[in-house]
Amino acid sequence: MRVARGLAEHQRVSCPVLTIGNFDGQHRGHQALLQTVVKAAADAGGTSMVLTFDPHPITVLRPDVDLRLLTSREEKLTRFAEAGIQEVLFLAFDRALASLTPEEFVVRILRDGLAAREVFVGEHFAFGKGRAGRMSDLKRLGEAAGFLVHAVSPVLVDGAVVSSSRIRLLVQEGDLRGAARCLGRFYELSGPVVPGMQRGQELGWPTANLRLPPGRVIPADGVYATTTIWRDRSFESVAYIGTRPTFGQGERLLEVYLLDQQADLYGQTISVQFVERLRGDLVFETADALSARIDLDVTLARAALKAAASVAEA
Repeated sequence: MRVARGLAEHQRVSCPVLTIGNFDGQHRGHQALLQTVVKAAADAGGTSMVLTFDPHPITVLRPDVDLRLLTSREEKLTRFAEAGIQEVLFLAFDRALASLTPEEFVVRILRDGLAAREVFVGEHFAFGKGRAGRMSDLKRLGEAAGFLVHAVSPVLVDGAVVSSSRIRLLVQEGDLRGAARCLGRFYELSGPVVPGMQRGQELGWPTANLRLPPGRVIPADGVYATTTIWRDRSFESVAYIGTRPTFGQGERLLEVYLLDQQADLYGQTISVQFVERLRGDLVFETADALSARIDLDVTLARAALKAAASVAEA
């Protein structure tokens, strides 16, 4: 898969078939759109492409909004490649790009810049200055510019449209099962394991500690049944997000305890997939009371992970 940053890096290809968007989360709606593009490009003997933006437009248009993302740039690229996309073009989103009218965007970017043949977008796609352009505008302008425009229907889960904003809320509220139904996979955070205060070791529950990645959507504080990925191996685990209030407020961290497995993970990069929230954060009167509750959390995590595995195999 080729990655170009800016039109200057883009190399002209035959019959570009593309989609446009931010694709944060790469959820089931995005997946359906990407599959449609890949198939259409293959049928036309063309090149499947994604036109996306960096940074996210909201950070430029609404700098007062604390936007948290579901995926990093690297994760996006990995999933584009897995979907079969042949080229990803990042456009730097700035005030100049934001000021383009719908007509200017179509002519300068899609016609002159990419020589698009077919464009697939969601039914409610909006583009151009002030998001003034709508699907009817894109079809009209596309016809004049020499390319076809196709509207792709949204994907519904639990009776509602799947969207990145919906998934952000689900994750922040701790509804990881709902988020997984929309994503088509479990929500995941990755990072290097850092030294902790060794309290888990002292309690008999040694944990691998991760700093929460800045700018990412973080699940609500509490305890979760999780799966931990390390060196392409999967381990059942239980994770805690919070500030450890039993011992006084500390840095908000992600702490992971591997079930039935001991490994020296300091300095290693691991990924944590959140399967189900078991409880919220609690304050315990003694360390023994906390340890006893962790024992129960481990039992609950085992049951949740077993149930999730049964559903996945069904």
